[in-house]
Amino acid sequence: MVLAALLPACAAKIHGTVQLVDAGAQPVAKESLQGIVVNMINTTAAVEQASHAVTTNADGKFESAKDRLSPGTYKVEASRIGYETETQTVEISKHTQKKLEFKLRQIQEGKRRTIKGSKSDEDKIINPGEVNIQAPTM
Repeated sequence: MVLAALLPACAAKIHGTVQLVDAGAQPVAKESLQGIVVNMINTTAAVEQASHAVTTNADGKFESAKDRLSPGTYKVEASRIGYETETQTVEISKHTQKKLEFKLRQIQEGKRRTIKGSKSDEDKIINPGEVNIQAPTM
């Protein structure tokens, strides 16, 4: 048990980077990397503990908040309006630290979907990658 005393207590953490790329997978230079949403959804936890969202800093780096992740399977989704959403799945245990790298591909103008004068709510289709839904806080 001497070895356990030498190891620092490492909490579970998901961290990494998000890069914005064009259709040819080349970095988009003019776009700011700050504020890209990264959702971490625990698919094996109770609803009130299931979701945790963070945003990237100016360098495109993100990190889960301290002590927010409980063990389980996480669907980690990086999204930004105008770019394709990318999702990765990771297993997190009590002391796991996972580094993820996302490359969000720019959506070409001709392929973007817009909502124009819908006659009913059924006509309004929203790209789930462009919506950030969080559980209400009680």
